[in-house]
Amino acid sequence: MPDFLVIGAPKAGTTALHAALARHPGLYMSPVKEPKFFLTDGPPPAKGGPGDALTYREHIWRKPDYEALFDAAPPGTLRGESTPLYLYDRAAMRRIRETLPGARLIVVVRDPVERAHSNWTHLWSAGLEPVGDFVRACGEEERRIAAGWASFWHYTGLGRYGEQLEYLFTLFPREQVLVLRYRQMVDRPAQTLDRICAFLGVPEGVLTEIPRQNVTSHPESTVGHRVIAVAQRAASAAGTLIPGMTAASLTGPLERYLQRHSRQRQPLSWEQRQELIPRFESDIRRLEYVLGESFRDWVMPRERSGGMVGGRPAGQGQARNGRVQDAPSGVP
Repeated sequence: MPDFLVIGAPKAGTTALHAALARHPGLYMSPVKEPKFFLTDGPPPAKGGPGDALTYREHIWRKPDYEALFDAAPPGTLRGESTPLYLYDRAAMRRIRETLPGARLIVVVRDPVERAHSNWTHLWSAGLEPVGDFVRACGEEERRIAAGWASFWHYTGLGRYGEQLEYLFTLFPREQVLVLRYRQMVDRPAQTLDRICAFLGVPEGVLTEIPRQNVTSHPESTVGHRVIAVAQRAASAAGTLIPGMTAASLTGPLERYLQRHSRQRQPLSWEQRQELIPRFESDIRRLEYVLGESFRDWVMPRERSGGMVGGRPAGQGQARNGRVQDAPSGVP
């Protein structure tokens, strides 16, 4: 079983952080970045929103399989995994408390509007999000939750860190939890990594960089994109009828085609932010109370927005279940 977990939040740099920590000789990170073991007590669901059924197949939910992820850990290293959906799922947090009461937990929080936009863009660029307007897609959230879509579709809910951390601190003492800001990872990676190493009790000064991993692209909303995206959602649905992981052979090529000529994720306008900030204001105040620090910058106009880490590195595809996919030769 792992000694520490990166438990949140999705689209807050956790894939890149997992890759960075894997370079430390005192740490062993699971080869599958998001095992999702604690999300269910038994088999995962079989239905959900577009693409959910295929993702559920990737859950490592059997305990022997989960433990086997850490078999290769060298003696004396600390074992870790990163499933950023844990923080949002109260049942998952209770399972972690019951199974790993002494675990160290790492949380990365990101401006909730930016996080939601990156989340929407991730699914849009994969051809799974049917709504081409970000603000309007957020308005679909309650209906999607009622229909049983997976939590990765909960664009605004995933960013309510105040209530999530408030609950987490009823289960774990604060000294077992490290809360970081996403922007700190972007602007001061070496300092951030030293904070994590000090928290985990391994030597500092070893890690200095956080690689660019799982950078979100932004395909244009063209007729071609809409046609291929419809085919992608149909392929995802058909893939649920195909045993094993063969379904990826249907969806993978379509996803790569959609992202072939993608731009860097486009910045949000202040008008778009103003439409969504009210959804988070009360929770931001709760977060400030829980952590005892200000997050006022999240409700103010800003000089930077969009993908702050730049465009996607050449040859890299979008991560699926924490595995960063390589693009075929010649595909940017």
